[in-house]
Amino acid sequence: MNDKQDKGAMQVDVTLVRELAALLDDTNLTEIEVEDGDRKIRVARKAGAMAPVYAAPPAAPVAAAPVAAPVAAAAAEPAMPVGTLVRSPIVGTAYLSAEPGAAPLARIGSQVAAGETVLIVEAMKVMNAIPAPVSGTVKAVFVDNGQPVEFDQPLIVIE
Repeated sequence: MNDKQDKGAMQVDVTLVRELAALLDDTNLTEIEVEDGDRKIRVARKAGAMAPVYAAPPAAPVAAAPVAAPVAAAAAEPAMPVGTLVRSPIVGTAYLSAEPGAAPLARIGSQVAAGETVLIVEAMKVMNAIPAPVSGTVKAVFVDNGQPVEFDQPLIVIE
């Protein structure tokens, strides 16, 4: 190498770039940037390449005969329970328990008090407690433990 290459060329840590790209895939983020002194690395993907991840209610089965149609329609209606919907306030990873192996903070049928932590969303290595906005019974949980969540994504329903 000559002196010009040593002084002006940026040394790219290919392993770090690959790890950041894998982190994008694992967290469903569209971009990540890290800084180390005067060196900055940004890894991004096209925003249109990813669709938001939402838990969708199961599709109603196709009726074989017209008589079965009212039953299929009735089965599709209760997909979203009535009650207060708790949504994710941030993009991150949802955790249903306070630590690995511990019992879930809230599960279907459990009673929760207003202000009680019902799940945790981790964002940027910070654990954010998500409180119940009302007291009541947990009617639905729309996320799995360790699942990436988007801003405003439905998490649970409390009635």
